[in-house]
Amino acid sequence: MTADDTFGRLDDDDYPAYTMGRAAEILGTTQGFLRAIGEARLITPLRSAGGHRRYSRYQLRIAARARELVDHGTSIEAACRIVILEDQLEEAQRLNAEYRRAAESANPSAET
Repeated sequence: MTADDTFGRLDDDDYPAYTMGRAAEILGTTQGFLRAIGEARLITPLRSAGGHRRYSRYQLRIAARARELVDHGTSIEAACRIVILEDQLEEAQRLNAEYRRAAESANPSAET
């Protein structure tokens, strides 16, 4: 891998760049919290060749949202479910907007 390949991945939200310790530090939480949201299947960190958990920026954003809910008194399991549902809703809304734009461009004279 070249230096250009490595630097290009730093902009990739899905690149697993953070160790568990660093991820916990960034989020201001414990490694146990990260394990708990992993067990609840909110995020599934990739594993390094040595078996260590590695987190992406996208996963850290998801974990931060779960932590916010937990900090406001929501159980970890409920927080994970809420975040999953929020993520699914956002994706469905994005797809719906894409389909609507495609339909409008395919038939511009039709009323919506």
